[in-house]
Amino acid sequence: MTTKLRLIVMSFLQFFIWGSWLITIGAYWFQTKHWSGAQFGAIFSTMGIAAIFMPSLMGIVADKWVNAEKLYGVLHLLGGVVLFTVPLVDNPSTMFWVMLLNMICYMPTLALSIAVAYSALKREGRDVLKDYPPIRVWGTIGFVVALWTVSLLHFETSANQFYVASAASFLLGLYSFTLPKCPPQLGSGPSKSLVDSLGLRSFTLLKDRKMAVFFGFALLLGGALQLTNAYGDTFLHDFATAPAYKNTLAVRYPAIIMSISQISETLFILAIPFFFKRFGIKQVMLFSMVAWVLRFGLFAYGDPGTGLWMIVLSCIVYGMAFDFFNISGSLFVENQADPTMRASAQGLFMMMTNGFGAVLGSSLSGVMIQKYFTYADGAKDWHGIWLTFALYALGIAVLFFFLFKHEHEPQPTESVPAGLLSVEQA
Repeated sequence: MTTKLRLIVMSFLQFFIWGSWLITIGAYWFQTKHWSGAQFGAIFSTMGIAAIFMPSLMGIVADKWVNAEKLYGVLHLLGGVVLFTVPLVDNPSTMFWVMLLNMICYMPTLALSIAVAYSALKREGRDVLKDYPPIRVWGTIGFVVALWTVSLLHFETSANQFYVASAASFLLGLYSFTLPKCPPQLGSGPSKSLVDSLGLRSFTLLKDRKMAVFFGFALLLGGALQLTNAYGDTFLHDFATAPAYKNTLAVRYPAIIMSISQISETLFILAIPFFFKRFGIKQVMLFSMVAWVLRFGLFAYGDPGTGLWMIVLSCIVYGMAFDFFNISGSLFVENQADPTMRASAQGLFMMMTNGFGAVLGSSLSGVMIQKYFTYADGAKDWHGIWLTFALYALGIAVLFFFLFKHEHEPQPTESVPAGLLSVEQA
């Protein structure tokens, strides 16, 4: 296989694993196990807790001692073992520790996959900004395929979703050892400072005010991402209690409706090179924040009946909300960081978004929903929940506009492939 095809397979399986359970675990938790919202917030915070230290730690290991693709494979094999044990868990406390262990294995692979891909593309003299998004889009396709697989097999409220994820994790773990080599880089340079010896150079990026502000807002947007992942699917499931919506498509197959979000991602990923070159990181991230406001606001007023169009539109704008933040953010970090700390710099970005951001979003939202938006009979005030989230995203956008200072020199759009321009114009 060509390098590009090998990276496509890696990206597909990477997000197939996550898509097998990330969106549907809420339905399993609330509809099957009937565990509390506050406890669910703690479960979703496990990815944040793991992402606080594991991506940076494993990035340091990859930068200094072990080939990134080998470390990547080992982590997926271990993650497959843990996922296989999840259906055996019968109480929320044990579930917390098992999911934490799973996230300890999975979260660093997100940054490592980026490091492996960037390294392989640059070794072949390719333009990362141009060539990586069409590869990464297959990760989104993998996520969608996983969602549809789980939904059509009626595993949304079943523990079988974790078996699907486990099988994919084992497969990717074995496949990883065939990926292009991504050897450590720190040992090859002349610098022998204490910071270099400890592999902590990526944290020096925080000394730059612009980068410190960028990472701060990455943390806040990471919190927004966890809100939609945690509650989107179970939000649609809850409409089943209303006779008017019980047999609607959105209630019968909520994961398929939610997968429109990932289908939308495929289009916006391909449009990133145009937007990134034309507008720069500040405006691209502002577009993302506005999209988050729309994502939550449309959910607040939508329903599976006459308001289905609002739910569908919410899923469409999610593509911009997610991609213009996550993918553009990783490209910005790649451009700002020294090549010798590529993996650890991506790990730092992952720490802020899926680490501190995830803990902030999932933990606080779980407690808030349980205390202020849950009725005595256990039903939830979804209108109030989504409006609160929309106001949160709006506040972030206003602060970012005034606090993040970055000058961008627009590049000629002629340098962007015509296919990307057509996506943007559409």
